[in-house]
Amino acid sequence: MKQITINGTPRVTGKKADVKSVRKGQRVPCVLYGQGIENVSFSVDEKDLSVITDTPYSHIINVNIEGKEQLAVIHEVQYNPVTDKAIHADFLAISSDKPVVIDVPIKVTGNAEGVKIGGKLSVSARKLRISGTIDKLPDDITIDVTSLQIGKQISAGDLKYDDFKIVSPKHMIICAVRMTRAVADTTDTTDATATATAATTAAPQQ
Repeated sequence: MKQITINGTPRVTGKKADVKSVRKGQRVPCVLYGQGIENVSFSVDEKDLSVITDTPYSHIINVNIEGKEQLAVIHEVQYNPVTDKAIHADFLAISSDKPVVIDVPIKVTGNAEGVKIGGKLSVSARKLRISGTIDKLPDDITIDVTSLQIGKQISAGDLKYDDFKIVSPKHMIICAVRMTRAVADTTDTTDATATATAATTAAPQQ
């Protein structure tokens, strides 16, 4: 997984005016916290933070505050409901030698067999939550749906990897090939024809 460095500036806390002052300077108030470290209040430039937040990908973040660096991941971002701009961000400190839990995007590839005969591919999940050391974390997870037939699905519990673990619920459906009305109508017509043919064949001769 890619690492990105973000530069922070210490900030004063305790008063609403302090937060407003930070935001007026087109900076976002942030907090860095985690096991074994003291909480650190700082701010980052809006544009720098958008490099991390305005993408489907996750990153390992090197938070640099006046030369002191700490590896972290984004834990939560709050947005203004009107402008949709980030107004606060929480960073969770991590260690390079301990497993990290993080969401990564799913990349679906292949042309499902069920789609070729009229089914429709439905993708229910865009990200998976995984756990692993930072040197083993992928940028995304590729899922090949080529062999997926109508009525079949791929769930989180179907996926296994050597370098990291899937920690999303096993029953979470990632994608499935659904039967369309056209396929259903064709199936009904075929079944009716087969039934009529069987009945004709079985009927006694006069």
